Amino acid sequence: MRTGLTAMGAGGEFDRIRALLGSVPGDPRIRVGPGDDGAVIGDLVVSTDLTVEDVHFRRDWLTLEEVGGRAVTVALSDLGAMGAEPIAVLLSLALPDRDRALEAAAALGRGARAAAERAGATLAGGDLTRSPGPLMADVVAVGRTSDPVLRSTARAGDDLWVTGVLGGAAGAVEAWTTGSDPSPELRRRFTEPSPPLTLLRTLRARAGITAALDVSDGLLADAGHLAAASGLRARVETRRVPVDPALAAMGEADATRLALEGGEDYQLLFAAPRDARSSLEAPAVVRITRVGELLPGRGVVRVEPDGREVDVRGGGFDHFAGSAP
Repeated sequence: MRTGLTAMGAGGEFDRIRALLGSVPGDPRIRVGPGDDGAVIGDLVVSTDLTVEDVHFRRDWLTLEEVGGRAVTVALSDLGAMGAEPIAVLLSLALPDRDRALEAAAALGRGARAAAERAGATLAGGDLTRSPGPLMADVVAVGRTSDPVLRSTARAGDDLWVTGVLGGAAGAVEAWTTGSDPSPELRRRFTEPSPPLTLLRTLRARAGITAALDVSDGLLADAGHLAAASGLRARVETRRVPVDPALAAMGEADATRLALEGGEDYQLLFAAPRDARSSLEAPAVVRITRVGELLPGRGVVRVEPDGREVDVRGGGFDHFAGSAP
């Protein structure tokens, strides 16, 4: 287990995280420290996720109930990516002066409780304050496992696999930000993410999963994080990527771009030995697609349909893109 900072891929956001944390000392009480999907303390996995109005969502995109549900779901996704069973969530809210506080808190709470209950967790507490600016919701998710799946334990020669389909949530955001309404299917991909919270525990027993994380920053960026944590090079084959069929109206090029770079899908990206292919390719309740492999080296390479290999620099969502370091 790693108690210091787990290596992360390229990007301005992650440069800031590295600067913020500096050199993280080891602590025997903490089995896994910063840089993975969650911290591991004993058998507990703890993760936190912050949702900020006009950064992660806009009021004309989501209802407050949807905001609460989505905030909890994406926090729980980190537990699923480490193979942990959800236990509880803590919800902290900063409510703007312009909101009717009782109504806003009730709506956010309804969404949060429903999302927690669907995952088998309990809304166990949190904090509440006023905000002179945007609405903010911070969720701490707590789960349990004695044997967490990490980002840092993949091996050279492992295959890369992804669950579900990719790009739909980013397609909804692109529609909204360009002045149009997304289709109902695309809107649902953003407002109601459906991470496969229990799948990793099943797959690990069946196929010997070696490493995993959830796809929040985009397939290429998150492949970079997994590769960096494991000290390897990720090779992603564009033609294999499962593009969300709800993106068909955007055209093949844009749909593929969103599937590779869009983020916000909260599906699983995981590594498994090559000899597990037959097991993983068997029919399953959740779609699972082999999208590449891990090799000796560093970084990420994207393989185009014509066989051309392109080195990837970043390639995912970055909160600080275009801002001063």
